[in-house]
Amino acid sequence: MPAADHLSFHDTHVLYEDHHGWLQGWLRRRLGNAADAADLAHDAFIRLLVKPAPQGFASPGEARAYLRAMAQGMCVDLWRRRQVEQAWLDTLASRPEAYEPSPEHRAIIIETLMEIGAIIGQLPEKVGHAFILAQIHGASTRDIALELTVSERMVQKYIARAMLHLALIDAGLRI
Repeated sequence: MPAADHLSFHDTHVLYEDHHGWLQGWLRRRLGNAADAADLAHDAFIRLLVKPAPQGFASPGEARAYLRAMAQGMCVDLWRRRQVEQAWLDTLASRPEAYEPSPEHRAIIIETLMEIGAIIGQLPEKVGHAFILAQIHGASTRDIALELTVSERMVQKYIARAMLHLALIDAGLRI
């Protein structure tokens, strides 16, 4: 397929016909699950329709490299989402009273947790780690300082920086 400014619907259709089976096979080997592979392969081409590749592809190898890179990111997102969901389910299971949220409630909670994770992921590693230790785990400034091998004053700065970041997002300001 010749390089162009962006992929058209027709180009995406040809790309699908030429590479869908290959991509699904690659995902199946990567994920070890045919159903997840089929879902992600489908989602990859939907993503191309919604947000076309910035340029066409000069060769089938170039197209596959692009699809593989996109699919790899989607695999990471799937694994991360499952880790968050499992951690949440483990927390629910440890509660004294049984609670089973509806599928809709579960989806909202998981999506919210993923958004929070993405926001915290924008922070430098030590800033995000200090914030999580303080706000989620209730660790003291001293304990955080020991874990991060920084001063208590630096921990306070880290937490203040994280809070400012969240306040700016809450105010609707781009960061």
